[in-house]
Amino acid sequence: MILEKRKPSGREKDEEAIKLLEQLREKLYVDDISAARRAAFNLSWKQEDGLDILKEALFNNSPRTAKIAAVYGLRNMQGRMKKPAFALLEQGLKHHKADIRNACNHALSLMNQGPREKSPSERPPKSGRLEIREVRGRRRTVGQIRTRGMHERNHRSRR
Repeated sequence: MILEKRKPSGREKDEEAIKLLEQLREKLYVDDISAARRAAFNLSWKQEDGLDILKEALFNNSPRTAKIAAVYGLRNMQGRMKKPAFALLEQGLKHHKADIRNACNHALSLMNQGPREKSPSERPPKSGRLEIREVRGRRRTVGQIRTRGMHERNHRSRR
């Protein structure tokens, strides 16, 4: 997809920041959903500039993967950008395109659920100390315990 040149907002500090935002914007529109989500997550940390790019990807005529990634980025906004991102997702619920409505609905339902509980295999161990437990089983009597030396000595003497 050929993207139009984005006008700098004036909030960027230097040329390097403009290049980084442009790279992330281009990665947002790739067909690989993993790369697009990674770019959206990185844009979610870029305050207003990231919000503008994610909004553009969501509401413009962009591929479905870009819309899904943009919704993912909006869902992961932090701090003071969380409320505007939430408002954008609610605005997407009223959009005339069904794919935007469905993506925003799914993102809002995930945001309202809160963090999911981890399964026992995903949980970290409770403490760093190892617990020593007794192994239950058949106990050997004194006559059954043999040392290696005695056994070898008796074995050799038989030859």
